[in-house]
Amino acid sequence: MAIIKQKGQRVGVFIDAQNLYHSAKNLYHAKVNFESILEDSVAGRTLVRAIAYVITTETGEEKSFFDALEKLGIETKAKDLQIFYGGAKKADWDVGLAVDAMKLAPKLDAIILVAGDGDYVPLVEYLKWHSGIQVEVVSFGKSTSSKLIESADDFLDLSDKPDRYVIGYKGGAVRRNNRN
Repeated sequence: MAIIKQKGQRVGVFIDAQNLYHSAKNLYHAKVNFESILEDSVAGRTLVRAIAYVITTETGEEKSFFDALEKLGIETKAKDLQIFYGGAKKADWDVGLAVDAMKLAPKLDAIILVAGDGDYVPLVEYLKWHSGIQVEVVSFGKSTSSKLIESADDFLDLSDKPDRYVIGYKGGAVRRNNRN
């Protein structure tokens, strides 16, 4: 999966914030270092746009997190957490992220998908074969769909350097392996 990352390449970064948050929480009991992820995934190329897809709650406690992302140059797109009768909750940005990636693809040379969800495989395949764009996936390998990894042109495994990509990482065992 070796690809060439050229300085002049125009890249877009699409971040499924919930997916990454839950992976870091479940694997490392810690939070994600989005600054390091953005820096390493862009890798000196021309960043056209970085968008994090986030969820808002009734309490609004996530506002400082959104502000921190914006200070890093990451635009946020927010959606309210849906709470259904019986207490079931849904917070899902898959379709919105996919539509934005397809709309921006003509203006980009590479799309960086920061997520590990196998539901993104059709998006990766579409972007590669119909748009001719390079698609890179960035996520914690221990909780990333193996099919997503296989479909991408390149994969940056955040699990390889948790001390860089997880805030407050102190080492230790990883809780689970959840590839689907």
